[in-house]
Amino acid sequence: MTPLDPDLLIRAYSVGVFPMADAQDAPDVFWVEPKRRGILPLDGFHLPRSLAKVLRAERFELTVDRAFGPVMRACAEATPDRPSTWINDLILDAYQALFDRGQAHSVECWRAGHLVGGLYGVHLGAAFFGESMFTRERDASKVALAHLVARLRAGGFTLLDTQFLTDHLARFGTVEVGRDDYRLLLSSSIRGVGDWGALAAGETAGEVFAGLTDGAADDLPDPTTTVFGPVSGKRIAQLLTQTS
Repeated sequence: MTPLDPDLLIRAYSVGVFPMADAQDAPDVFWVEPKRRGILPLDGFHLPRSLAKVLRAERFELTVDRAFGPVMRACAEATPDRPSTWINDLILDAYQALFDRGQAHSVECWRAGHLVGGLYGVHLGAAFFGESMFTRERDASKVALAHLVARLRAGGFTLLDTQFLTDHLARFGTVEVGRDDYRLLLSSSIRGVGDWGALAAGETAGEVFAGLTDGAADDLPDPTTTVFGPVSGKRIAQLLTQTS
């Protein structure tokens, strides 16, 4: 397989194109530019009352950029209701390279030291391109999405691209826009500056890993590096219920 060049990947995102694979074991990728694009307006995010209660109860620990590789691999796993996925080895390697360059991010949802949900995407200017999410426990991916929206709002982002509109995403306020309208939004957003770290100050990895059970830190960053630590679910709920 020919590697998927990270620079080409960023150029593709800058013009509204992204890669997918036919299957997890596919030897190559194809490029997609939807006629109708899903976007989640950051000032129009709908926080269901039941999800707000979950956030305030702080059932999960939320972190970012702490387990990018494990989140991607979890998103690529087959499940009973999703026997095949579009994330192959080319995509795994290319997005890991973007993460290493600070151009891709993950949100992780933990419970009792175990990774139970999360999402990942690409950061370009003031735009965030959501790629995929997964859940192993009820509400985990929803909490990760709420955290993402709160982080993007706090950081001055202007576009959250969900690629497609699904019934699940529509519940949170996702809408469809035509290709021309999307390109205008994209052009404006990628010229802006989104601060991914605005929601919380960084903590050392050693501090973040404190209290995790054995094995929960597999494939995580070197403990000498700096990563973003947990953010209170109550704080996320507060940010999402504030008016813009």
